[in-house]
Amino acid sequence: MNRTRLLTTMAVFVAIGTLGAQLLWFPAGVARAYPVQHAVNVMAAVTLGPGPAVGIAFMIGLLRNMLGLGTLLAFPGGMVGAFLAGWLYRLTNRKGLAALGEAIGTGIIGALFAVPFARILLGSSAGAFFFIPSFLVSSISGALIGWFVVSKVNQVNLLENRI
Repeated sequence: MNRTRLLTTMAVFVAIGTLGAQLLWFPAGVARAYPVQHAVNVMAAVTLGPGPAVGIAFMIGLLRNMLGLGTLLAFPGGMVGAFLAGWLYRLTNRKGLAALGEAIGTGIIGALFAVPFARILLGSSAGAFFFIPSFLVSSISGALIGWFVVSKVNQVNLLENRI
């Protein structure tokens, strides 16, 4: 894929993730669940790979924070999930494992990264047991949406040339 096409595709994913955060969210424990972010992570991981997926997750987190639509916790969760989804997909070429990587990467590993992050930057003393359920609900629901989308897109051979 040429550089212009890659950057354009990444920009579209960033726009979808940023706008989707404003349109679709629900309360999940101590945090809000933004399943569109996780769906975009899975779709970007499958179509573009782990590096661009992490960049997209970072940009979505940055824009959401600048627009007041998210918290700083969007960074550790989204970026770890995007990386693990892309890495597992690259290793196995299975979309289901990309979704599982997003759920584990964000729901468990990202939640554990969020504990010191929240303590240092947000002054919150909430532990992992507060973050893991919220992160899991958000990441599992979004990963399933992303898995569904890439599976349906693949059925009509749109990913044959990997965008």
